[in-house]
Amino acid sequence: MMRQVRALLTAARYFSTVAAATEKAAKVSKGAEKSGGGTRDTLGGRLVSLVYPKRSAVVAIRKWKEEGRPVRKYELNRIVRELRKLKRYKHALEICEWMTLQHDIKLLPGDYAVHLDLVAKLRGLASAEKFFEDLRDQMRDRHTCTALLHTYVQYKMSAKAEALMEKMSECGFLKSPLPYNHMISLYTSNGQVEKVPGIIQELKKNTSPDVVTYNLMLAVCATKNDMETADDLLLTMKKAKLDPDWVTYSTLTNIYIKGKQFKKAASTLKDMEKMASRRNRAAYSSLLSLYTNMQDKDEIQRIWKKMKSSFHKMNDAEYTCMIASLVKLEDLGEAENLYNEWESVSTTGDARIPNLLLAAYINRDQMEVAESFYQRIVQKDISPCYTTWELLTWGYLKKKQMEKVLACFKQAIGSVKKWDPNDRLVKEVFNKIEEEGNIEGAEKLLVILRKAGHLTTEVYNSILRTYAKAGKMPLIVEERMNKDNVPLNGETHTLIKITSKMCVSEVSSIE
Repeated sequence: MMRQVRALLTAARYFSTVAAATEKAAKVSKGAEKSGGGTRDTLGGRLVSLVYPKRSAVVAIRKWKEEGRPVRKYELNRIVRELRKLKRYKHALEICEWMTLQHDIKLLPGDYAVHLDLVAKLRGLASAEKFFEDLRDQMRDRHTCTALLHTYVQYKMSAKAEALMEKMSECGFLKSPLPYNHMISLYTSNGQVEKVPGIIQELKKNTSPDVVTYNLMLAVCATKNDMETADDLLLTMKKAKLDPDWVTYSTLTNIYIKGKQFKKAASTLKDMEKMASRRNRAAYSSLLSLYTNMQDKDEIQRIWKKMKSSFHKMNDAEYTCMIASLVKLEDLGEAENLYNEWESVSTTGDARIPNLLLAAYINRDQMEVAESFYQRIVQKDISPCYTTWELLTWGYLKKKQMEKVLACFKQAIGSVKKWDPNDRLVKEVFNKIEEEGNIEGAEKLLVILRKAGHLTTEVYNSILRTYAKAGKMPLIVEERMNKDNVPLNGETHTLIKITSKMCVSEVSSIE
């Protein structure tokens, strides 16, 4: 379960930027910008304050115009940028679509690139491709092509991305490092790091690497624990008169920590801290994570105090990062105190934060404490998420409380639109059911997995092994497997043959 904590700890540093933007928007969303002693109504204030997706940005713009107020393109573009930062993609897309219908607004390829990105986010890849195809020829330039390339990267579609890069090369659109950066990111995420050197060579033929390029190359070094190349890249950056940013130093620090070069790590952490600011707020969460990896509790506390003195309010991502750090350092008492603080000031009800403590209790085999804490979560109107239920499933599994295991597992799968199967969890639950010869539990688990669309030959074989352990014969297994479109294998036939000689089970198959 500690992987849940580690994942949240790593993710926290990336959420901080968005959370900071949300804080900024909250000020704007009150519908006004301060002017003298009063307030000034603005279009941006109205649009950002919509908040709920069901509200229409187009209606707000029309009302603004009906009041005789001007609508300027540059202002709408600024609002779209702000909404994208806040992940308010629906309203941002509505504004873009409204602009395309206005004859007095001249749109450029860059505007369509933003539009395409929003279509991809809200309507998917096919819609983004169609949007691109429907553009006028003069609008299909490096901006819109790069936006489509970015979409392919997000969907991890190497073949389409490579084909588009070839077309962009033919059209002379590869004059900036951005498309190459997208490809480096794609190859890194797809585990195709062997292709990265070739992309960098092509980049250097057509343009020059930027800071992002070097940061991505450093990330590749981190995957290989290649400290020597990382040091060389830093020197190359400085020779090219490119100033490293906080991400550069964060990645280097991570490499040094893995290589147990703690003096180097301490040095890059100091360089990184100099760059942490209101503008680079996410750097603080990264500092917390890195000092945690160095087991330096004093520095963690110092950075946290510095954050609290620099910002009026800590956001959820920062509480997540700090609580996760304390849990990782096994200072559970301090983590609980900080959770109490978060609970008293936050209004978000984000289940990821209590999940950190829930995981800690379960990892310590404190299941009674975990149950009590879960009740507290519910009483505070925090809705349990998938991870909450999965953690409880693991906890009850360790205690061999199979009824509660199945109840929590059912809740976990029911809490998401589409379940990403956790094969390890399924295997462990079946192992325990098999050990007990718990045919009723096996049948219940089969129903849960059927509703989740995750029936496999191994699942049915586990059912049959459970019946064999109980000395019972299941009913119409082949027919049920055929109905579920699950193929039989050699083990299935063997198990059916073994169980066919046993007494018929009193537990009927649950459909």
